[in-house]
Amino acid sequence: MSLPVIVAAAVLGLVAGAYARAFATGFDTRPEERGGVGLGEGSDAQPEARPEAQADARPEAEPDPHSEVRDESQEGARGGVEPGGHRAEVVRAFASAVRAAPLPRPPYLLEGVTALAAALAAWRVHDGWVLAAWSYAVVAGAALAEIDRRTWRLPDAITLPSYPILVALLAPSGRLLPALASGCALGAVYAVLWFIRPAGLGLGDVKLAGLIGLLTGALGTQSVIVAGMAGQVLGALYAVGLLLARRATRTTEFPFGPFMLAGALVALCLTNAA
Repeated sequence: MSLPVIVAAAVLGLVAGAYARAFATGFDTRPEERGGVGLGEGSDAQPEARPEAQADARPEAEPDPHSEVRDESQEGARGGVEPGGHRAEVVRAFASAVRAAPLPRPPYLLEGVTALAAALAAWRVHDGWVLAAWSYAVVAGAALAEIDRRTWRLPDAITLPSYPILVALLAPSGRLLPALASGCALGAVYAVLWFIRPAGLGLGDVKLAGLIGLLTGALGTQSVIVAGMAGQVLGALYAVGLLLARRATRTTEFPFGPFMLAGALVALCLTNAA
């Protein structure tokens, strides 16, 4: 892509990052406040094992004068048994995004990363339909990363609709079959990891892995392998950093979704462009 297109993508990424941050606030209710994570949504199902540094980094929400009404609207979602119970937080998330000003806010990290990811996709992906799929994934991924960081959840309200959206966008590119195969393969790998150690990995991560497999599968098998490995390596490096800084123990858990998404960007950088 030409430089003006890449710059335009970066600017749009800044705006999208601001909206993604506002959208994520609609999911700020923490798992322990909801009576447990939603069925199959949790990234890490051990909120009591959060490192102190991460707990301190997430200030308590200001009292909400309408909190009683909000809790009643979510009562049916406790334990994630009734999917309709999640409707309230989805509505709240969209309302937050609609009211938000499309301007980056301190510390600007989410907006900056979203802009970088959008520019990277515009630079590396040349097929129009594949680029459309990656552009959607950049925005959805920014929201998922922020939600996972805040609440240790990867909501079905974002991951599940993303499957038909990505399939529809990739179908005209002629790369849908390898993308579907890659999505199934990477999702299966994470499903095995979840089965082996469900306390350290959630079903939300498994669903996200399938989406990452779809995206990177449109670029080639090498991209899928790099994305899967890079996510694991980045997560391991973060864990080692926490250990060296004595901010965690060997049993400390942390949200893994952001590292999986970062692994997809690493694959986009290091493998052949589409």
